[in-house]
Order: sequence, then C-alpha cells, then structure tokens
Amino acid sequence: MANTRSALKRIRSSEKKRQRNRIFRSSARTYVKKARQLITEQGRTQESEAAVRQAISALDKAAQKGVIHTNNAARRKSRLMKMLNQEAGGY
Repeated sequence: MANTRSALKRIRSSEKKRQRNRIFRSSARTYVKKARQLITEQGRTQESEAAVRQAISALDKAAQKGVIHTNNAARRKSRLMKMLNQEAGGY
C-alpha cells in the first residue's frame, strides 16, 4: 500500500483512467470481432462493410483518446480492410 498522499491520489486517478479506457478498448475489440465474423460469412458484404466502418470508427476513437497507439489502430484498420477486400474478391 502507498504511504504518501500523492501516491494514494495517483492510485485513485489511475484507477479512474483505467475504468474509462476499458470502455473504449473493449468496444473497439467488440466491433472488430463482429466485423471479422461478418467478413468470413458468405453473402453478407453490405453488412460486413457497415461493420468494418463501425470498427474503424471505434479504433479511431480509441486512438484519439490515447487508449491505443495511433499506429496500432492504423495496423488493425489496415488488416480489416485487407481482409474485407480479399473476401470481396478484390486485391
């Protein structure tokens, strides 16, 4: 356990930040997971495109808040788009 008042405050504030960041991180993961599932299913191109757009938005929001690194979000978005294009028959 922390001894100083400043250390106790840091514990409180970092717990608040952790709880706040958890929301953005988990929602981004959820949207990415849904998008991947829809991409792998056949004949659901419009739904998968909408899901990918939603996932990209969630990743951008998480990166903007500083929850994940900007390059991490870019890499995930790139992989999602690559997966979508391969399933759609493009390159």
